[in-house]
Amino acid sequence: MRLSYCTNVHPAEDLDGIIAQLHGHAGPARRAAGLGRLGVGLWLPVDAAALLARDASARARLAEALESEGLDLFTVNAFPYRGFHEDVVKLGVYSPDWTTAERLAFTRDCATALAHLLPEGSAGSISTLPLGWREGWTAAHDEAAAANLAALHAHLAQLERETGRVVRIAVEPEPGCILDDVADVVGWLAARPALIADGRIGVCLDTCHLAVSYADPAAAVRAIDDAGVRVVKVQASAALEVPDPSNARSALAEFAEARYLHQVRTHPGGGQVLRADDLVDVLADPDWPTDRPWRVHVHIPLHLTPRSPLASTQRVLREAVGAVLETEHGREAHLDIETYTWTVLPAEMRPTTLADGIAGELRWAARELAAAIDGPIARTKEQEMVR
Repeated sequence: MRLSYCTNVHPAEDLDGIIAQLHGHAGPARRAAGLGRLGVGLWLPVDAAALLARDASARARLAEALESEGLDLFTVNAFPYRGFHEDVVKLGVYSPDWTTAERLAFTRDCATALAHLLPEGSAGSISTLPLGWREGWTAAHDEAAAANLAALHAHLAQLERETGRVVRIAVEPEPGCILDDVADVVGWLAARPALIADGRIGVCLDTCHLAVSYADPAAAVRAIDDAGVRVVKVQASAALEVPDPSNARSALAEFAEARYLHQVRTHPGGGQVLRADDLVDVLADPDWPTDRPWRVHVHIPLHLTPRSPLASTQRVLREAVGAVLETEHGREAHLDIETYTWTVLPAEMRPTTLADGIAGELRWAARELAAAIDGPIARTKEQEMVR
């Protein structure tokens, strides 16, 4: 798989800011990790996407910045629309949803921009939200979303005819959404065979979300493959694990913050699976059970382990990547490290610089997922010693 890190960790909302983050963070992270080249999974907010879709000179500026820093662009994160670093994001990240013309236009712009920016011979991928948040969703919403994705599918085919470049869409299941888990996204896509027949629309397997759902990684990937759906992209991420919640409330309080939603699920072995939309609600509920493990939607840096009594679901990532590689198109999937939570993590988990943190994750991936990563990884002796 081709390795990248996702730039939704950076707050830039316009082209100047995106280019500045490439020079200030992505390039330094590549050098600190000892990589000759590095992929970036670019987050394109709506206004930047629109500019890059219509303006060849803007694309040329971005391409020049990428090349000057030794960066390759082959995947885009089109899940957040804008404002992903506002003081409070929470449910806002799911708007506009896939019933709207705004979501379709935004994703079309991301696809157009990516098609023109792809390196020669590369296919592109774009991750997107799982239709929308579950509340208020009706059959009419479902069909409107399907119609918009069909229109996007037609746009992707047109782009290939015009540019010769293949761009694929990866629908990303997330707890609490219409497509909450792998079973949901497989069932929804398989019921619409025209969307998946040529592989243009498939799944983004976020391994933090997968872990929170308590799915068996290998079985989940087999279910995707058996349904004739393609894993287009793997978002390499780890969830927060709580093996014994009875003595973990004070440790968990450090992760209960105001910006992002942190969904919670209890272990299915404890009887009925309990679901909460946010960790802050769980910690405020004295009746929430502590007699079974929990998993929490917090993206934990891949190379770090939370302080006891907490843990990380790194093993889910390893198992999922191994299973994807066994599928027909698994080696064509993109592997994008997506830890956007650095600024809201407990202080002890924050790096000296963001580039240092990203480099740490890249080195971890090079070591732990070496068999899955396409291309050599070059390191100096000093970097090996630090690792």
